[in-house]
Amino acid sequence: MSVGLIALLDDIAALAKVAAASLDDIAGQAAKAGAKAAGVVIDDAAVTPRYVTGFSAARELPIIGKIALGSLKNKLLVLLPAALILSIVAPQAITPLLMIGGLFLCYEGAEKVYALVLPHAAHAHESTLETSSFDAQSLEDEKVAGAIKTDFILSAEIMAITLGALPTGSIYTQALILAAVGLGITVLVYGGVALIVKADDLGLMLARVQMAAPVGAVLRAIGRGLVSGMPYFLKALGIVGTAAMIWVGGGIIVHGLESYGASGLAHVIHDAGEATAHAVPALASVLRWIVEAAGAGIVGIVAGLMAIPIVGYGISPMWRKFKSLLPRRRRKEVLANGEK
Repeated sequence: MSVGLIALLDDIAALAKVAAASLDDIAGQAAKAGAKAAGVVIDDAAVTPRYVTGFSAARELPIIGKIALGSLKNKLLVLLPAALILSIVAPQAITPLLMIGGLFLCYEGAEKVYALVLPHAAHAHESTLETSSFDAQSLEDEKVAGAIKTDFILSAEIMAITLGALPTGSIYTQALILAAVGLGITVLVYGGVALIVKADDLGLMLARVQMAAPVGAVLRAIGRGLVSGMPYFLKALGIVGTAAMIWVGGGIIVHGLESYGASGLAHVIHDAGEATAHAVPALASVLRWIVEAAGAGIVGIVAGLMAIPIVGYGISPMWRKFKSLLPRRRRKEVLANGEK
C-alpha cells in the first residue's frame, strides 16, 4: 500500500474521530438542554390528549399523527430558524413574543374555566367568535388546528429554554442541538400521548385473554381495570391539561415581566414557595413547586379572563373583517388550512 494512501486513511480516521466527538458533544448538550425544558414537555403531554376526546377510537391515532406532524413543522421549519435569526438579529424581541404566546395559553385555559363556571356567559362569548362546523371532518380539522396552535406556543417555550441553555458556539451546532431536542421531544410527547389514548384498547384486548390462571386472571383483571379507569384518567388529564396551559402561560408572563425589571410578582411567588418549603422540609421540593405553580396559575387565570373580552369583542371581529376582505380563493385557502 502506498504511503499516500496510508496518509489518506489516517486523515479519514482522524476526521471520523472528530465527527464522532462532535456528535457526542451535540447529543450531550441536547440531553442537558432538553432536561431543562422538561417542565414544559410534561405540560405539553398533559394538554394534548384532550384534543382527541370525543372522537371514535379509529380516529385517535390519525389525529395524534396530524398534531405530531404539525408540531414537527412548528419546531423545525418555523421556530428553529426563527430562534436562531432572532438570537442574532433581534434577541430583545424573543421575550415579548414569548409573553404574547403565554397570554394566548392563559386565554385558552381561562376559556375552559369560564365555560365550566359560567356556561351561559361562555356560550354568549362563543357566539362572538367564529362559528364552528358540526360535520365530523370540520370538527376534527378545528381540533387539530387548535392543538397545533397550542403546541406552537409550548414548542416556542421549549426552543427558547433550549437556546438559552446552550453555550456560545457555532450557529450550525446550535441548529443541530435545537433540531435534536425538537425531534426527541416530539417523539417523546406524542408517542406517550398515543399510548395514553390507546390504553383502553389495550385493556380490552387484555380483558379477552384466554390464558389459564393465574397469569390469565391477572391480565384480565388489569385489562378490566384499564377499560373502566381510562375514561376517568382522560378526564383528569384534560383538567391537568387546562391547568397546565394556565400555569405555563402565567409563568411565561411572570418571567417576562421580571426580565423587564417588574419583578414584584416573581418575588412574591418565589418567597411563598420558599416559606412553604422551609415550613415542611421533608417535602420541600414538592411543596415549593406546587406553590410556585399555583402562583403562576393565579397570574395566568387573571390574565386569561382579562383577555376573553378583548378577544371576543376586539380581536375576533377585526379578524373576521380582515378575512372578509380577502379574495374569494384566498379566503377558501385560509378556511381550508384551519386558520382562525
